[in-house]
Amino acid sequence: MRRTFGSALAVLLAVTVGCARDEKVTTAPATSSPATTAPTAQAPTSEAASPASSRPASAAVGDSLDLTGLEDGESLAVTVVKVVDPARAENDFSTPDAGKRFVAVQFRLKNTGTAAYSDSPSNGARLVDAQGQSFDPTYEDTAAGPGFPGSVTAAPGDSVLGFITFEVPVGSRIAKVQFTMSSGFAGDTGQWEVPAR
Repeated sequence: MRRTFGSALAVLLAVTVGCARDEKVTTAPATSSPATTAPTAQAPTSEAASPASSRPASAAVGDSLDLTGLEDGESLAVTVVKVVDPARAENDFSTPDAGKRFVAVQFRLKNTGTAAYSDSPSNGARLVDAQGQSFDPTYEDTAAGPGFPGSVTAAPGDSVLGFITFEVPVGSRIAKVQFTMSSGFAGDTGQWEVPAR
């Protein structure tokens, strides 16, 4: 009995470690993204000018990241179009809780794969503040613009555009936006840096 339990535990650990190796965070902008050269050209940094620095620039608002889903043929070019912080409530009935504010992030999802994209985009979106705390979306809409419906479907080559709303503490500085396909279960997470305001 102990040997069986030990063997089962060893197999479970091996599978867990194996799956963890498949996880990745994509931060390098897609080479086809026109927004990737603008930040460097407008505001070069000493790090970018240094020949010793060879790591790619991190994606920022306006950049596209190429992400893959769980199924064969599932891939998106995901762009964080804009971040509205704070975002006004859409109406008097959808105000944030006391001590919190709404942040609305507009995403463009272009289906670059061979399979149809059919998912609920908000399931795979997340905000991270400067302290490393993560925030999931809320169901509320804001005056920033139209949100995604509960689920969207896009044929290969098609794009969808919409806002996803988050409710975060007033004192939190949003530092990163993250997006993962397949309702957040794919192993490829896109990450964009949000500049301090």
